[in-house]
Amino acid sequence: MKPYIRPMPATWWLKRTPYLIFMLRELTAVFVGAYAVIFLVMIRRLNEGQAAYESFMASLRSPLAILFHVVALMFAVFHTVTWFHLTPKAMAVRIGEERVKPAMLIVPNYLAWAAISAIVAWFILG
Repeated sequence: MKPYIRPMPATWWLKRTPYLIFMLRELTAVFVGAYAVIFLVMIRRLNEGQAAYESFMASLRSPLAILFHVVALMFAVFHTVTWFHLTPKAMAVRIGEERVKPAMLIVPNYLAWAAISAIVAWFILG
């Protein structure tokens, strides 16, 4: 007898919000990886000399490149926020018999993110 295999549409993950968020979070890896490749190309062009680097930087001023960077930033922020909210589920911290409240793990992540962002902004803008 042949086993029953339930048909699964390709859009199964669109039917429930948690699945959609999971798939979007996985999609963020594509944009982060593409951004890493662009960064590595930038370092290579910098190594090739000023003319190659300036040519590369000029190509990054195109509307398509700017759109890519905006989308990559949005996906990076989405990935970060969802990771911060997954931390209490991935890390069960206990004090004695009590499990630490999720906010005690999430809030320090946001504070560290804000502090590091401020330091980086100070170096770049200052």
